[in-house]
Amino acid sequence: MRFLAGRLGFLEPASVGVKASMMPAGRALLLVATAVALALTVRSLMGSPVPLWLALGALAAYAGLIVWGVLNPSLEMFADVVWRGPDGARGVALTFDDGPHPRFTRSVLDALEAAGARATFFVIGEKGERHPEIVRELVARGHLVGVHGNRHDRLLSLRSSARVRADLTRAVEFLATTTGERPRLYRPAVGQTNPRIARVARELGLTIVGWSVRGRDGVPTDARRVIGRVVPHLRDGAIVLLHDAAERDDREPAAGEALPRILAAMRERGLEPVRLDAWIGKAGAQSLE
Repeated sequence: MRFLAGRLGFLEPASVGVKASMMPAGRALLLVATAVALALTVRSLMGSPVPLWLALGALAAYAGLIVWGVLNPSLEMFADVVWRGPDGARGVALTFDDGPHPRFTRSVLDALEAAGARATFFVIGEKGERHPEIVRELVARGHLVGVHGNRHDRLLSLRSSARVRADLTRAVEFLATTTGERPRLYRPAVGQTNPRIARVARELGLTIVGWSVRGRDGVPTDARRVIGRVVPHLRDGAIVLLHDAAERDDREPAAGEALPRILAAMRERGLEPVRLDAWIGKAGAQSLE
């Protein structure tokens, strides 16, 4: 299976320090589906073609599987992804995407500071270039900064390696210059992963980060719904995806209003807010201690 994965380019080498003893279920599913597709192709070429309806159905199912894997990083179908804390992890990692924004991000920062909480912010490079003072403020207030790409490219998985590399390199260099520290964590736009994205991230020394709990506040919603999606799933080792800014900066994400209740629920359950570097070492590898 691993030979087949390597031949097809589906399996990227595991990051140093990340568990590699067991293949992720999503990757195993892809390999099985690929093996079935190859078997059907060989059968047809050897003179026993499968019925057209079966061939078309298999093709549609395979395409659907690929799309599912691209858009769901926790499947780890195409890349090693940190989407929850390691075994025995304590606390909850609150993460925020799509900032910075001069007003909305500061509102989130104030709510975190009131609770004595630290979080991880995945910054869009071109927004950071417009508001470098907010990026520096994130660090000054004790939060961890990761990269969310230079642009929030919803078609990232369709781009060439060169374009992915150029976008990500610009964002990494901006954050390194602005904060004085090179970012080690990367959350692709919409969580997209594929072999090209994984390869570029590895070349730049970045660990891809997903999530285990999602507030779905990246689209118009209200705080009550965000709380309902997040609070029931708060537990040790959870990585929570929220937003400190909207993708187009045209509204304030509901997470700002929901955050005090989420933090209160964490306190009630004895769950400490942690930065992701509590679980991921400086070399970008998930800690297994």
